[in-house]
Amino acid sequence: MAVRVMTRKLVFSFLLLGLPQVFADTPARLSVYNVKAYGAAGDGKVADTAAINRTLDAAHNAGGGTVYFPSGRYVSGSIHLKSNVGLYLDLGAVLEASSDPEAYDAAEPNQWDKYQDFGHSHWQNSLIWGDGVENVSISGEGLIDGKALTREANKRIGNKAIALKLSRNVNIRDISMLLCGHFAILATGVDNLTIDNIKIDTNRDGIDVDASRNVRISNVTVNSPWDDAIVLKASYGLGFFRDTTNVTITNSFVSGYDMGTVLDGTFRRTAPQAPDKFGPTGRIKLGTESSGGFKNIVISNCVFEYSRGLALETVDGGALEDVSVSNITMRDVVNSPIFLRLGRRMRSPEGTPVGQLRRVNISDVVVYNADPRSAMLITGIPGHDIEDVKLNNIRILYRGGGTKEQAAIVPPESETGYPEPGRFGEMPAYGVFVRHVNGIEFNNVDVGYLHEDQRPPFVLTSVARSDFNNVKAQHPAGVSGFVLKDVTDFHAWHTAGLPETQLENAREKSL
Repeated sequence: MAVRVMTRKLVFSFLLLGLPQVFADTPARLSVYNVKAYGAAGDGKVADTAAINRTLDAAHNAGGGTVYFPSGRYVSGSIHLKSNVGLYLDLGAVLEASSDPEAYDAAEPNQWDKYQDFGHSHWQNSLIWGDGVENVSISGEGLIDGKALTREANKRIGNKAIALKLSRNVNIRDISMLLCGHFAILATGVDNLTIDNIKIDTNRDGIDVDASRNVRISNVTVNSPWDDAIVLKASYGLGFFRDTTNVTITNSFVSGYDMGTVLDGTFRRTAPQAPDKFGPTGRIKLGTESSGGFKNIVISNCVFEYSRGLALETVDGGALEDVSVSNITMRDVVNSPIFLRLGRRMRSPEGTPVGQLRRVNISDVVVYNADPRSAMLITGIPGHDIEDVKLNNIRILYRGGGTKEQAAIVPPESETGYPEPGRFGEMPAYGVFVRHVNGIEFNNVDVGYLHEDQRPPFVLTSVARSDFNNVKAQHPAGVSGFVLKDVTDFHAWHTAGLPETQLENAREKSL
């Protein structure tokens, strides 16, 4: 019995390693199912969609197993994931999205599609999709090439590379993904999801986790110049409210370099900026789809480079609360390095109340060469304050160059608008702009500039309970360190260059 078990393990290892072996082209054996044994050509010319799906069916009908792609180029349309079945792409294996519109399943009807973007309302119009599956994996060191995929809603062609709906116990590991349509990975209502050690270089969103619970994203590289790299959402696409909860994002790199140039190692910056004209994207974000909320979220040990900054947003009625962000570095940030937004866009069923944004800790952040137009921006709306935010050990060096005229700007409220820093225009502060906030602390915060800036470092408007401890900020002679408007219960201790007696309980004045 011991010898038999050992033999099974050895053969299984050979199959996964892609080494030549007698079992490579035989059908189901030892729970590994080679797609070539079921008719896949792997030559980059013949459509392999039917053969791949036959292989998945065989594995599923036998109780489960691994569908194995040896080295080759497999052109395919929609692949239907099955419970207890994993896909394994070996080194040298490329799964190429077909350019034939008829190779993809049509987008399924969704009566709730008016509450979120087209991509969030449909799953079956994808290269790989699963609905109601469990115990599945997509792994290996091969490549998913999605250059034929699109984000356009009026086309039959595949919209996403991987789409999962109402599923659980899903692992996605080690693969690389190139130019993958609207989303490289969309997981909606997926519980117990692990995404580890993958590389994505794409033309729209990288990883979208929507209305999902118990999610681990780690050791990933995502380059997405035209959209967000890693984004948590909580849409109404399932037809009911569902929070995204218990999520960790760690040890990862996000960027907005030219498409394809992170995977090929050239890291170019020559392509046009994102469609909204606010520069490359490539960031980590919570929102915008936020009918449901975000709870118990940890983001740690991540690097942003040539991208937009961290964005925590809820604008459709969900509660964003109990979020911890730590050990972040950013370089060449093209907008607000830290953006917290509570709004009332309200793309949710009628009667949904405005949400909440509260209990957020952000610590140990270093930012170099941040765009001079956008300060750190933390803003609620009239009657709905952001609450209980703590920022600790923050160092931000902006590019600077702001003018006295910019210091007089009053940014629009944009209560119902899309939550994007660029839509607020230039800020009257070069460092930090805070509005409609109740309870905010700055501890060991240092802001400065590379070129002199005539705007104050801090502007606070309609803020209650703010504390500044050991805060440092560059500002030229004659420029106030703080501008306070409708501010109550304001305190500062050990704040460089500003007498304590002038800083306490200030209201409607500049310091």
